[in-house]
Amino acid sequence: MGHFSTMFNGLARSFSFKKGRNSGSLDDGGGRESAKAMLKDAKRKDSILCTSGVLNSEGSDTFASVFSKKGEKGVNQDCCIVWEEFGCQEDMIFCGIFDGHGPWGHFVAKTVRESLPPSLLCHWQQGLAQAFLDPELDSEKKHQRYDIWKHSYLRTCAAIDRELEQHRKIDTFYSGTTALSIVKQGELVVLANVGDSRAVLATTSDDGSVVAVQLTVDFKPNLPQETERIIQCNGRVFCLSDEPGVHRVWLPNEESPGLAMSRAFGDYCIKDFGLISVPEVTHRSITSRDQFIILATDGVWDVVTNQEAVEIVSSTPDRAKASKRLVECAVRAWKRKRRGIAMDDISAICLFFHSSSEQEHHLVSPL
Repeated sequence: MGHFSTMFNGLARSFSFKKGRNSGSLDDGGGRESAKAMLKDAKRKDSILCTSGVLNSEGSDTFASVFSKKGEKGVNQDCCIVWEEFGCQEDMIFCGIFDGHGPWGHFVAKTVRESLPPSLLCHWQQGLAQAFLDPELDSEKKHQRYDIWKHSYLRTCAAIDRELEQHRKIDTFYSGTTALSIVKQGELVVLANVGDSRAVLATTSDDGSVVAVQLTVDFKPNLPQETERIIQCNGRVFCLSDEPGVHRVWLPNEESPGLAMSRAFGDYCIKDFGLISVPEVTHRSITSRDQFIILATDGVWDVVTNQEAVEIVSSTPDRAKASKRLVECAVRAWKRKRRGIAMDDISAICLFFHSSSEQEHHLVSPL
């Protein structure tokens, strides 16, 4: 129980933010209040980054670089968030990237960005409390922490999609957003993906070179399991004649809305026809070989390969400029490879695991 006791002590600090207002309770009310309080406190301490820039707490080995560039289709519907010391835990960091679509897509993306981290934190608190009180818990099991996070993510995403449908100020019937996020807790990284953004890990091979490992699945409508679900729900999947190779989701009897992803928040016009907001939740244990993770919207991956992306980032001398350089390379690739097609919004987060000196060692010395 030692590991869970340490985390629970950290939570006790967070509850002190709301003394006298059910702060110690882990029910929906108290848990939600404490999570909102932690969000407010993190903003006050500048440990949250929601725009292009960098985030690195004093004494922390983790370093996050964020950059976003508007495309040629109107307002930028991409947005990001990095939250250090997530849940008042010194060894935890949360990163999320969101890609909106539709007339209200930028509002939907920002709404999910604001609501997902505190909601996840609330459900994680509840799961952690239940695990702490379970007399049969074996805290040495490798998957125990992951199981709590997975259950928390599933509950969070279901709750957010319900709340979006009832939102009074945002029309989500023909608008939505993807959501890709990770929580790094010590050596454990938990990933949750709704949509077609992608997470790619850069790790060091035996010969010292940098190798890309894709950590998530791009949920496109033409994936066999996604197509099967959509068809079973009477939705349709096909490409337009002027977009060969771009599979989209359509209503049964009209050529609308034509979504290029099979999972998203919002888009209630087609939620009964196969589109879902259920995340795929996976995990990985970070080792000394692993250097960084890239989270990026499809504006990057449409024109840059996984290997090209990790080489661009790893060859950038100043880590603070890593995400900006990756985005700029993607912009040039769009102009070169997709002439005549309006460039998409392009955004990336680069989360580094080790200090600069440690990274240099891994690059030149096989382990």
